Amino acid sequence: MNTLVQTHNSLLKHKKGTIRRELADEIDWSQRLIAIKGSRGVGKTTFLLDYIREHHANDKNCLYINLNNLFFTEKGLVPFIDEFYKTGGKILLLDQIHKYPEWAKGLRICYEQYPDLQIIFTGSSILRVKTNEELKGIVNVYYLNGLSFREFLNYESGNQFRRYTLEDLLENHEDIVEEILGKVRPLAYFSDYMRFGYYPCYQEERSFNDNLLKIINLMLEFDITYLNQIELKYLCKLKKLLYIISCNVPFHPNVSKLANDVETSRATIMNYMRYLKNARLIRLLNSSERFKDASKKPNKVYLHNTNLLYAIAPENVNEANLRETFFYNQVGPDRNISSTDRGHFLVNDKYNFEITGSENTSESKFRTEDFFIAADMIERGEGNKIPLWLFGFLY
Repeated sequence: MNTLVQTHNSLLKHKKGTIRRELADEIDWSQRLIAIKGSRGVGKTTFLLDYIREHHANDKNCLYINLNNLFFTEKGLVPFIDEFYKTGGKILLLDQIHKYPEWAKGLRICYEQYPDLQIIFTGSSILRVKTNEELKGIVNVYYLNGLSFREFLNYESGNQFRRYTLEDLLENHEDIVEEILGKVRPLAYFSDYMRFGYYPCYQEERSFNDNLLKIINLMLEFDITYLNQIELKYLCKLKKLLYIISCNVPFHPNVSKLANDVETSRATIMNYMRYLKNARLIRLLNSSERFKDASKKPNKVYLHNTNLLYAIAPENVNEANLRETFFYNQVGPDRNISSTDRGHFLVNDKYNFEITGSENTSESKFRTEDFFIAADMIERGEGNKIPLWLFGFLY
């Protein structure tokens, strides 16, 4: 226990300049069991430590631990929590909960036995939490995404721009843009965000691409294979599929061809694509009526964010690919996005969007109250034509 407390104190003291995540203001911290999910690299550990610094910096009844610690292979999670509670512990933050076997059962036991103990834990984006039989009805789940363009811009420029709803942007984008342009030129930061701004680890001194490739491999080698119980001998096929996808996105997948190239079955390809999606490495675009049917072949496949494209397949970087990937990534959280024959994306089964360059030649195409153009490399928009960068202000 003393060693874990020392580690906790050491981590709090050695703070680097971090980006404060606004998810901290959205969480109801009075809840007894809180889960924070997210893919590798989005800053879950930093998020927990920043929360402690902000609210419990000198609270000896609050403790952060990483379940990657070998201590728990001998002590066990439940006996440790019992000791923590009996010695006055009130708030326990468990990082990487998926590293501990039977983690959900252990949390359920502690939830029932210690009614005034609060547990906050992080887990992989792949992890089943809300639908877990042990935790149904007692856990509150939140998602930590990578940095939005707005968060990146705020940190890099020293501003504090707020986020907007999609309806705000569609109805008032001209006024919103003027307010932003009065303080900063967003396009001066846009290409940097595309290259490295989604993952907060860009602040580290080591090579960002090398770091991101390491994160990607950890997702493939542990998060996907271990949590989905895939034998390691099939890891090479999973990696090959991701690389083939990265070199071709955005594209309409031919599952039979992918199966032939990867040397596996069509059913396995569909499963692998679902695993890659859950790990937030790729995105699958379906038609609206098939949105909730995971067994259907997707209409189109994208990488999850533009940073991945630069890291995995830089030869496939082009303006159209970057534009569509950025829009899908920034608008995607908390919204249904599907394919449409009236542009590139249908959002919430209501708004059609065409993603174009600044030289847009189809401004009047399908011009109705439910059709909009997201145009790259323009500072200002007009009418149904909106700057692409502004869609980075939605979270």
